[in-house]
Amino acid sequence: MGTASADIGVIGLGTMGANLALNIAEKGFTVAVYNRTVAKAHALKSDNPELAENILPAGTLQDFVASLKSPRRVLFMVPAGPLVDEEMEKVSPLLSDGDVMIDAGNADFNDTVRRSKAVEGTGLHFVGMGVSGGELGARHGPSIMVGGAEHTYGTLQPILEKIAAQYKGEPCVAWLGPDGAGHFVKTLHNGIEYADMQMIAEIYGIMRDGLGLQPDRMADIFRDWNTRGLASYLIEITAVNLAEKDPDTDKPMVELITDEAGQKGTGRWAVIEAQKLGVGATTIEAAVSARGVSARRDERIAAARVYEAVKTEPAEFAGDEDGLAELEAALETAKIIAYAQGYATMASASEEFAWNLPLGTIAEIWRAGCIIRSHFLDDIAKAYEGGAKVVNLLQSPAFVGRVSKGQAALRKVVASASLAGIPVPALSAALAYFDDYRRPRGTTNLTQAQRDLFGGHTFHRLDKDGVFHHHWPAV
Repeated sequence: MGTASADIGVIGLGTMGANLALNIAEKGFTVAVYNRTVAKAHALKSDNPELAENILPAGTLQDFVASLKSPRRVLFMVPAGPLVDEEMEKVSPLLSDGDVMIDAGNADFNDTVRRSKAVEGTGLHFVGMGVSGGELGARHGPSIMVGGAEHTYGTLQPILEKIAAQYKGEPCVAWLGPDGAGHFVKTLHNGIEYADMQMIAEIYGIMRDGLGLQPDRMADIFRDWNTRGLASYLIEITAVNLAEKDPDTDKPMVELITDEAGQKGTGRWAVIEAQKLGVGATTIEAAVSARGVSARRDERIAAARVYEAVKTEPAEFAGDEDGLAELEAALETAKIIAYAQGYATMASASEEFAWNLPLGTIAEIWRAGCIIRSHFLDDIAKAYEGGAKVVNLLQSPAFVGRVSKGQAALRKVVASASLAGIPVPALSAALAYFDDYRRPRGTTNLTQAQRDLFGGHTFHRLDKDGVFHHHWPAV
């Protein structure tokens, strides 16, 4: 292919890979592209004539690697799992000391840690890089979360800062820590995203089934909410979704979509890691579970027939401005609680894996490009300003007043929904977590007594130091 001239190479030209390659080319870098289906690489160049001079399609991996400047930077944009390992095994023998392999897919951070260890001592470098923003973000500027050796990030930084989303002139990209730090943070981003989306859907369900509002009216409400504390990409697109009409029937598009939510696994990973770390990310758990229940549509329809005689209380939601303000406050309060859980999980992982995650910086690079971008992230970033140690966002002065004020609305919305038989699993989980977290004397003393009786698991006492076992009466 001639002289090595490409600044970086992209392997995998699905929607995300192709858009990321175009983003790189548009920013003035020369990008080599390779795909198992070779025609895709050539089509990317021919279909984008305005960027063609910056796109170098390759017919073989050998040609692809030969086209890269040293140190070679190879970015994999292939489905998570074994395929990443397969591509690394093919590419590694073609690389030299100092070259960098970058997994920019939605990888399990445990795989990233394993891959990082596998290249130690080989002279090659491995980077696990979380990329958020969907296909539009990949094309025009995503939020980028980088994990790996800090000196390796320096070789990528000039490119990544150009292709990342910009927030008030600052690129939404940062090195977050070694090995799997970047992919772990991306996993928690997606877990928070699940919770955020689920809570919005639950509020929509209250508007539809509790208030009888039509999608057009709901769209207006969400547009209004997007001007205040809830201002975010997800609230913005919710208004778009609700306003859209089906061109064939002129019915609201959202009413024609089957109520089955898909998922690709990152939400489950977030829940699994939170559980392994002993952190109660209950709102994320509820959101993931809700998607699982949604997928069992035939079962739900059958269950509705079985329980059709079960009566619920009439909905007590006010459709006036005060009632809508209550829904708004409930959603905003639950959102704070969900983010607090996500941040608590990242803080615990940072300690467990000695990553020293820059939690404030994470909020900063999520402010543009990513799916959960919102004005609210400014408040989180400020909570961590100056290296402030925040035990949990629910104890941060920036949020204590807001949650204290908003919890009454959340409590009323959850109670009314429950009485009316309208499921709000994520909102309910957020409220329960808040009540559990602020409770100085819980009930697990009984749990520990039970464990000691049947398993001799011992317990601590409030009035004495040490570890104790009680001889309970035989049962």
